[in-house]
Amino acid sequence: MKWVTWQNVGIDRMGCAWLIRKFIDKNPEFIFIPDGSTALPRGAEAFDIPGVRLSHHGWHCSFHAMLRAYKLNDPVLKRIARIIDEADTVQEAAVEPSAPGLDLICTGARLTSPDDHTALERGAMIFEALYAALKREQEGAQER
Repeated sequence: MKWVTWQNVGIDRMGCAWLIRKFIDKNPEFIFIPDGSTALPRGAEAFDIPGVRLSHHGWHCSFHAMLRAYKLNDPVLKRIARIIDEADTVQEAAVEPSAPGLDLICTGARLTSPDDHTALERGAMIFEALYAALKREQEGAQER
């Protein structure tokens, strides 16, 4: 399936692309359009573009919209959504201490990547590691 988003990916788009690859579409094709563009390629599912189904709604990031749309109820994914929310949207309270660090690392991944495809690949490693660490943390809490 084709997926479209704006260029210069950041934390939410990196997280969404990882989520798409891992849980939604095993063979996605990502298309990047200029920031601010509303001309979407036919047949592509848009994400993290204002006004589309899979974008920010209320105070929640696009990652949240994907969890709802695809009925992904994994508690670790919900925690990642909270972290991205805190890093990517205006929050009145800081509840996820890892949010600023994850945002900084994702920004660095984008800045050191020659293009958005490479940034998504590097972001995938970051989110895979985050998922593994949070899953281990959750399992450890359940064993107590």
